[in-house]
Amino acid sequence: MSALLSGLAGLPNAAEPVSGWITGGQPTEQQIKSFKAAGGEVVVDSRDPMEPRPFDEPATVRAAGLEYISLPIVHGAVTTDTMKRMYQTLKKLEGRKALLHCSSGNRTAAALIPYLMIDEKMDEETAVETAMKGGLRSAELMELALEYVRKSSS
Repeated sequence: MSALLSGLAGLPNAAEPVSGWITGGQPTEQQIKSFKAAGGEVVVDSRDPMEPRPFDEPATVRAAGLEYISLPIVHGAVTTDTMKRMYQTLKKLEGRKALLHCSSGNRTAAALIPYLMIDEKMDEETAVETAMKGGLRSAELMELALEYVRKSSS
């Protein structure tokens, strides 16, 4: 287990599908500080800004000395364009230590599928299995991610 992952003990559906990238659900203020202490650099928040939160996450992340990126994956409004924006963001994070989260890990894990297949060269079954370990529960989100992969490779 990496220092980043162990620093986020208790994070819902915490996983490290790519070395240096932790995925999961909503972190606490203490988990954000622990992530920074373990070498974390950036937090990608895939929650809708209107979703209720237990604290001011952007301010907490920035106060901890981390970069904060809001990349909403909004329930019921996800398209292949959403997957494309997430994929482009992940490409820019290569080599950086990142925490990628939504409320449970479901949306974040789904949006990771294109990167796992295109850049990590995972087959579809392995990419989906990896995403499920990180909290993927939505067949609809999985299908949108796979559709994006099909479109981008044709």
